[in-house]
Amino acid sequence: MQPGAAHWVFLSGIVLIIGVMIARRNVVVPAIAATFCTALAYDGDPVRALQAVFNASLTAATELFNIFLIIALVTALLGALRGLGADRRMVEPFRHVMRGGHSAFWVVAGMTYLISLFFWPTPAVPLIGAVLLPAAISAGLPPAGAALAMAVAGQGMALSSDYVMQVAPGLSAKAAGVGTTEVADRAMVLSLITGGVALALGYLMTRREMREPDVRHLVRWEAGVTDPEVRGRRRFPSLRRLTAAAGADDAGRIDTAAIAPGTTTAVPGTDAAGGTDPAVEAAAPAAATAVIDQDPPDRGTPGTSADDAGSAPAPGDGNERRSKAFALIVPLALAGLVGYMMLGKFTGLVPEVVGGDAAALVGGVTVLLLITAALSLDGRGCLESCADHIVDGLVFSVKAMGVVIPIAGFFFIGNADFAGKIMALEEGRQAPGFLFDLVTRIESAIPDGGLVVGFGLLLVGLVTGLDGSGFAGLPLTGSLAGTLGPASGTDPALLAAIGQMGCVWSGGGVLIAWSSLLAVAGFARVPVLDLVRRSFLPVMAGLVVSTAVGIAIF
Repeated sequence: MQPGAAHWVFLSGIVLIIGVMIARRNVVVPAIAATFCTALAYDGDPVRALQAVFNASLTAATELFNIFLIIALVTALLGALRGLGADRRMVEPFRHVMRGGHSAFWVVAGMTYLISLFFWPTPAVPLIGAVLLPAAISAGLPPAGAALAMAVAGQGMALSSDYVMQVAPGLSAKAAGVGTTEVADRAMVLSLITGGVALALGYLMTRREMREPDVRHLVRWEAGVTDPEVRGRRRFPSLRRLTAAAGADDAGRIDTAAIAPGTTTAVPGTDAAGGTDPAVEAAAPAAATAVIDQDPPDRGTPGTSADDAGSAPAPGDGNERRSKAFALIVPLALAGLVGYMMLGKFTGLVPEVVGGDAAALVGGVTVLLLITAALSLDGRGCLESCADHIVDGLVFSVKAMGVVIPIAGFFFIGNADFAGKIMALEEGRQAPGFLFDLVTRIESAIPDGGLVVGFGLLLVGLVTGLDGSGFAGLPLTGSLAGTLGPASGTDPALLAAIGQMGCVWSGGGVLIAWSSLLAVAGFARVPVLDLVRRSFLPVMAGLVVSTAVGIAIF
């Protein structure tokens, strides 16, 4: 379809949204306005244009609800584990590996990459978010740094190569007319270069935000208290009782023996005299304040260790045993889940579970663990408490991520698969593909020459990924690679892999807020647009380096 007025209105909307994001302003209103104007320019009916605004958000909510639901269920499970005191006990085994924020960054990145390489990031994110993320926060890794490591390693490195499942290389290779293995091998090299550069730059950006290991980081993170950047030697006395119950010493440190002599504990949000900053106290949720002000009935006698004091919310050996049991059961259940999926992948003993089915399996196991934990904690009252945990999880999920729905709706209207439904076109009427039509239009403007063609394919991939679907643009970039490769004297398989890098790193969930990056931001409890801004420069630098290196070596 030749671009018309609606195409240029849609393109103007993209430029406007990107500009507003760069200006660090909320893009909901521009996205809604751009959706209305695009539909109006295409159909000329203001009534249908108004309906399109609603339909776009409804379509986006339908497509993204699986992400919202998995966030809600894992949040509900963590709420039940918190009642048992098992959430902090789960941190214990990782203290020996995550001795500080620096090691935690690379452990989170490495584990996310390995799991995502085999099963895609969708099931990997909740597994990492439920087990490793709390340990990383306690070790001193800021939530934004943890989210960056998860996004780059999972949605970026693992998904852009898709070396094990080879869905993405298969799509690219088929459109380019080359072998899948050729594309997969080149994509693997490019993804490692891109991810290596992005992780290195992301680590350097996060280094200055690292803090000493302290269980109070986890307490503040769970309470939803934002840590302003404050320097100096400071303490947080109002959290002392809670951190002692959580298994820390009087200083709130995880492992005082592992801390080098002469270092200090930096806990932002307190005044210079060691008192609590009133602004931070006001920001904490009422529920968190209630927990902070509530002493466990039995705190132990002076001279006993913090671990002896226990981390359960109530006294008694039964509570402590349940707390320890669930601190072991949950990681083992999730590890067993990974093992089951590996059996399905590499053997015929069980059915293979991948993609959305794997995410559904993770969600089902999470619900089972939630019910079991609520039953153990509340007995007959678990019917009410379990429902409350689920509602709390849904509220958190929608409150944190709901703003993205109208933004995604605008980009969905640019996809022919959704445009007809959003604009309520008559049956049999061809739906426009605003985004793909615009990209096809510039195909002839790409000049010959390996380096220029390579970066042109990268740009095309980045643009086609703006709809939040990392794989939707692969047939287009693959066909362009097959056409432009012979004409420019460049390997078509390499060009297809470069286009694949652009599509997946953009739409797969690193550079676009209305994608599976929602799940990463939700589990890390950081604003998704802030995560996009933090990821942009490292990822773009990695893509530029990998494209240049790929053209040079292949």
